[in-house]
Amino acid sequence: MISDTIAAVSSAVGEGGIAIIRVSGPDSIPQVAALFRGGKQLTEAPSHTVHYGHIVHPESGEVLEEVLVTIMRAPRSFTTEDVVEISTHGGVISVRRVMDVLLRQQIRLAEPGEFTKRAFLGGRIDLSQAEAVIDLIRSKSDRAFSVALKQVEGSLSQQIGDFRQSLLELLAHIEVNIDYPEHDVETLTAAFIKEKSGEAIAGIDRLLKTASQGKILREGITTAIIGRPNVGKSSLLNALARENKAIVTDIPGTTRDVIEEYVTINQIPLKLLDTAGIRETMDVVEKIGVERSKAAVSEADLILLVLNAGEPLHDDELELMEQIRGRQVLCIMNKMDLPQHLDKGQLLQFFDESAIVSMSVLEEEGLDRLEEAISELFFGGKLESGDMTYVSNVRHVALLNKARQSLTDAYEAAEQLIPIDMIQIDVRLAWEQLGEIVGDTAADSLLDQIFSQFCLGK
Repeated sequence: MISDTIAAVSSAVGEGGIAIIRVSGPDSIPQVAALFRGGKQLTEAPSHTVHYGHIVHPESGEVLEEVLVTIMRAPRSFTTEDVVEISTHGGVISVRRVMDVLLRQQIRLAEPGEFTKRAFLGGRIDLSQAEAVIDLIRSKSDRAFSVALKQVEGSLSQQIGDFRQSLLELLAHIEVNIDYPEHDVETLTAAFIKEKSGEAIAGIDRLLKTASQGKILREGITTAIIGRPNVGKSSLLNALARENKAIVTDIPGTTRDVIEEYVTINQIPLKLLDTAGIRETMDVVEKIGVERSKAAVSEADLILLVLNAGEPLHDDELELMEQIRGRQVLCIMNKMDLPQHLDKGQLLQFFDESAIVSMSVLEEEGLDRLEEAISELFFGGKLESGDMTYVSNVRHVALLNKARQSLTDAYEAAEQLIPIDMIQIDVRLAWEQLGEIVGDTAADSLLDQIFSQFCLGK
């Protein structure tokens, strides 16, 4: 039972038009009412009403801040408890003054994610919906936001619930045959077990098919832009970002460190890493930058290798292409506006024709072809339909794979005519593993770990 009342700032820290302080718990309304002076007593206010007034010091009566207070009574609130939201002027001082007097009451500072955790414990959302709240906050593209929003609304929960209900019915049939073999009940044959297990496996496979795309939409594609100095790497980053994020000069070695920038291409979020030009150098600082560039390449999901079409391939570039052979690479022949001296035939020894993109960043030509190539490489040219339920959480993917393996074991056991009480163990294990996704069978330590990832006030 939750008996304490918590408070935290739910808006971003810093200057702004307004700031919002959220208070939740059984004593939230009377505790805030003790500090509020306005036209109506908050303890008598109906749910979902907004009240103008002031927060005053509980001892001196000094007016601390002009506020709007919103009352939401249980269970019609995010946490399913009584909730009060105090809207103050945006700014560090105004928020601190109000928080200070709140915490002098019988109210404690909320832990990270505690409001959402209370929503889960109150039964308003399940664990997969709670985790989707994090994805909603961290979304870096419209499509990623839409995917997270569908999960918050319960699209994944519904499918997991359907799988578990089907397995529960299968378990019931198995137990009836084990406990009451003398009764005239539906005969549970190996074919029936295989049918039900096969249906669940097919459904899980449909979800797992979206996992790689879901991970990309959730986290973005870590993309390293690499090449020799002065081939146009920083210019490419600026072109993709649509603003001047990196310094561009004719002097080789301008970029000394890895520059990060998020962009969205065809609804796909990319985490661009503009790296220092990879070459042999005696400059100590540039050498550190080159080493960091090599580290970025090793961690990247996608490599954009930029070459100067106006020059023949250098030995450094041939060595680099050998090192990245077999990776997800798009080779960019930049500076196509210059007389061409780059032998494309050499590139075809390392890359497919579809992985080679000709462009001129200076003339802003070929960017659309690069964007199409990235989309084709990761999504076959297009994303799944907008109403698709994506699995984007690593924990969910791992549990789906475990449940699939348990069901596969049950299916194979049925084929081998193993006693049904043995098969029951695998079916029940799959049911529990799917339940861990939505939180029905999750341990307290797992809940603490998940909600600790939330920001304070959510």
